Order: sequence, then C-alpha cells, then structure tokens
Amino acid sequence: MAPIALTIAGSDSGGGAGIQADLKAFSALGAYGASVICALTAQNTRAVTMVEAASPAMISAQIDAVFDDLDIRAVKLGMIGGVDAIDAVARGLVDKNLPIVLDPVMVAKSGDALLPDDAVATLTERLVPMASLLTPNLPEAAALLRTSRAETEADMQAQGEALMALGPKAVLMKGGHGSGQVLIDLLVTESGTTRLKAMRRDTKNTHGTGCTLSASIAAGCAKDLSLQNAVAEAHAYLQSAIAAADDLHVGSGHGPVHHFHAVWS
Repeated sequence: MAPIALTIAGSDSGGGAGIQADLKAFSALGAYGASVICALTAQNTRAVTMVEAASPAMISAQIDAVFDDLDIRAVKLGMIGGVDAIDAVARGLVDKNLPIVLDPVMVAKSGDALLPDDAVATLTERLVPMASLLTPNLPEAAALLRTSRAETEADMQAQGEALMALGPKAVLMKGGHGSGQVLIDLLVTESGTTRLKAMRRDTKNTHGTGCTLSASIAAGCAKDLSLQNAVAEAHAYLQSAIAAADDLHVGSGHGPVHHFHAVWS
C-alpha cells in the first residue's frame, strides 16, 4: 500500500508553493498526496494579487471526506487562513493520532502577508500544540514568540526551546534567513538538538522552499521514517531541488525549486 500524506494548505496558481509544491514533493519522495485546500491565491513568481478563503464548512468537509476513505499516514499544515479556518482544521484533526508537520506560513516570498494578524494567536493556541514538528523560519519564529529575530545560532537554539514550550513535540528552526554562506537549521527535540548545514546558493529561485521542506518531512513520516531521518532526507532533497532551480526558467521573479530534478531537467 502506498504511503499517503495529506497537505492542508493554500493553492498557489503559479505552481511553486502551497498545495502544488506539497503534492510535487510528496510524489518525488515516494508518497501519494491528498489535499485540503483552505484558500485560493492569485499568484505568480512576482506577487500575490488576490486571496480568497475557503469556507470553514468546506474545509471541514474536505477533511472528513479524505479521512473517511484514505489511510492518511501524515499531515502537513501550511497556509490555512483566518481564525475560523484554523478552528475548522483543529477540530478536524483533534482525534487523529498521526504525525503533523506545521509550517507556520505568514509571508510569501514576494513579501505579501498570508496570515492575518488576528490569526497568529489562534494558530499558536490551537494548532501549534498539536504539531509533531513545527518548522518556522527566523521571522516566523520571532512572530510566534513576539520577539526579535534570532541573529546567532545560540539565539536560534533559545527560540527553538521557547517554541517547544508552546506544545509541539519538536521544532525545526530554519536558518535560510540568516546571514553568511553557511546556513544552519536546528532540529530541537526533547532528547537534544541536531544541527543541519548547507551552503547558500546564488539563486533567486527559492519560491516554495518552506512548503517543500515541510511537505518532504511529512512524506518521510508517512513512510514511517523516524523524525530525525525524515528531516535529514527532506533537507538533502531540498538542497538538491534548490541546486537545480535555475534549470527551470519559470517566471521572471522568484522562481520555484525543481521538485523533480532527479527525473527530468
């Protein structure tokens, strides 16, 4: 039986992030992808020009339909929307005993806001404690903690531990917004911290990296990998997808990473 992963997120009409990126990452890593669409975005590599939310009733109906028929093994949460949408997702997952990877999407690569300010508290209260893994970048971690952005690896460690106190079982502090040529991610768990290192690549085509990483981790969890192994596999996959991103030539802004770099170029 194929391992099945579910993404609950927003649609990116440009295909580089959101639901579309998640389904590509699932497939590339050997998991069947199902989806619950929480919002539509009119979006390309340059900008998000419109966002239209799905109704809470539709979000709930999608969750019910998928779980009623499919053997979901892991869930990735991305751009969900406002307070009512977050509540609908929380209610739909409350009795599901399976890995949940939460990517607290707040701002698009273009700089456009994707999470209303009044929804941050609800996300923190309802969904963060349900997460098996929380995957914030440095600005998102600072926003969730209502503090300044981490500047050093020690800051990242401290903020990861502070986020753990909000209830998730583990936190992956992503260092892509940091400075320097060496980028560090920290996987903070109850048993300790794992350090993942990558070199910064000279490319503007990094649209959807956060979505892709969290979806890739969920794919690993769906395949019954340990969290550490799922994160390691996803980290290596994303670095290869970024390395091949310039081969795609998609759009004139921040283009997507190459999800299927191992299959075609």
